[in-house]
Amino acid sequence: MHPPADVLDAFPDGLVVADAHGVVTHANARACRMLGVDGPGSPLAETLLLQDRQGRDWCSAVRPYDGLPSRSGIPEQSWLLPDGAEVLVAAGLQRDPVDRRVLRVAVSLRSARGRTRLDRERSDLVATVAHELRSPLTGVRAFVQALLTRWDRLSDDQKLLMLATVNADAERLSRLIIDLLDVARIDTGRLVLHTRPSDVQVLTERVITSISATTSREIGLQVHGELPKVNLDPDKFTQVATNLVENAVRHGDGRVGVGLSRTATSVLLTVTDEGDGIAEEIRRRVFTKFWTRGPGGSSGLGMYIVQGLVRGHGGTVEITDADGGGAQVTVAWPVHDDGHVAPLPETPSPGSGAGS
Repeated sequence: MHPPADVLDAFPDGLVVADAHGVVTHANARACRMLGVDGPGSPLAETLLLQDRQGRDWCSAVRPYDGLPSRSGIPEQSWLLPDGAEVLVAAGLQRDPVDRRVLRVAVSLRSARGRTRLDRERSDLVATVAHELRSPLTGVRAFVQALLTRWDRLSDDQKLLMLATVNADAERLSRLIIDLLDVARIDTGRLVLHTRPSDVQVLTERVITSISATTSREIGLQVHGELPKVNLDPDKFTQVATNLVENAVRHGDGRVGVGLSRTATSVLLTVTDEGDGIAEEIRRRVFTKFWTRGPGGSSGLGMYIVQGLVRGHGGTVEITDADGGGAQVTVAWPVHDDGHVAPLPETPSPGSGAGS
């Protein structure tokens, strides 16, 4: 018994089914449009008008009714439609349980545009990563070469300056590698969080103290009401808070404000700056990989990782306008009735975003 035609037409991919004699018994609307045919009733070889780049047709090349009796399917491969468009084609073979002859061939046709876009995104990712790695590596190589060849002619102050620069570039490389590993874990759903009841005020104060030691900008903390200990990964919370505060220092002007508060359902971490803000129409782009704005030398992965870590805890990240101008980023950590943040889901959602 076959599914009704309207059910087959609901599939997003093209579907063609042929019987044991090679006659098409079903072809959904999507397949008919892709192949330029009217419907079932014709031989499979006349319906499946596909060619590879060497000009071979699909049926002659893959011979679905021949081959070993153990063959149960044909792997997905790239083929060309009559109009030249690329499609990804796979097939399943239903065999007689006794004599193993092919009783039915089911062929799926999927547009290759998604794969092309994915390949392009991967190429862009490789190019961007190569650029990000090359910049600090160039500095490291240049200063190490100078130290090796001119050691006796350099003063102690010059040596110290070069070594400090090499150390800074090495730390930048290390941070980029850690960011890339986090991105890979978020994308593949393999992010692991070690949650335990944590004092978010103490964690936030440590972040502010650390960043304040490296900037002249004022960073203020306001805590509104009593906050419960929340069940989260303290290292990842620190990573989120650090990224948000450093972004505010890098891209804003004047004072950076950090706030902690509690709603009926969440513990909120807010970070505000007094810069130009982020236009509403580009706020979604902030959470895409390698998105940056203005100078600053960041990898552009920070906000993507922030969103991935927060969503891994079951929380949300939102960008709005600060009351006095500038941008405000609010992170909400969901709270159970017992006052604890919801535990990590088994497979965290990677989200849509990247960062500045």
